[in-house]
Amino acid sequence: MRFVVDAQLPARLARFLDAAGHDCVHTTALPDGNHSRDEDIAELADAEDRVVISKDRDFRDGHLLRGTPRRLLIVATGNVSNHDLLALFEKHLGTIAEILAEADLVELGPQQLIVHADRTD
Repeated sequence: MRFVVDAQLPARLARFLDAAGHDCVHTTALPDGNHSRDEDIAELADAEDRVVISKDRDFRDGHLLRGTPRRLLIVATGNVSNHDLLALFEKHLGTIAEILAEADLVELGPQQLIVHADRTD
């Protein structure tokens, strides 16, 4: 699976996903780095068939209202240490990848994954 990790999440998450066999970039690797606009990140994700991983609810609004980014994983954990965030991804990564093969909007909370119905359903 291909991902782009937004600025408010650690670059370590992108490295973790790469090490787990996924193609992942963090916004720090983009031309404007962590100053990349949400629209540019969504455009990149859609052009390269990537899932945006973000805590930013603006991405959710854009996804629901404009259909971009096409696929989105919202991290809804509140403030959490990087260690706990990576542990959460490690625990759920297989399920996340399976779900995102079919669904276009998923929320990862501290206790559960929430799968939203596709807009086209």
